[in-house]
Amino acid sequence: MYYAIISEDVADSLAARQSARPAHLARLEALREAGRLLLAGPHPAIDAEDPGPAGFTGSLVVAAFESLEAAQAWADADPYVEAGVYDRVTVKPFKRVLP
Repeated sequence: MYYAIISEDVADSLAARQSARPAHLARLEALREAGRLLLAGPHPAIDAEDPGPAGFTGSLVVAAFESLEAAQAWADADPYVEAGVYDRVTVKPFKRVLP
């Protein structure tokens, strides 16, 4: 089943995001290679593809996991969590309807 991992950043998270980004992306790439990643990306703090120094307010990952507990464990081990980027992370089941 798919699960949505909805993360909200702490204030001024850009520097911490940038330092933890390679490890964060490597985990997402592993999900993609396993055919489990539906989508992933950050929420820009302003209405722009590249928000520059405004940074980001959070992230969304939708991926397949064996259970809610497995999805939560994966989210808890995210390098952004370890780097203090995220203030809050919510994990909940996601039912894909379209496309």
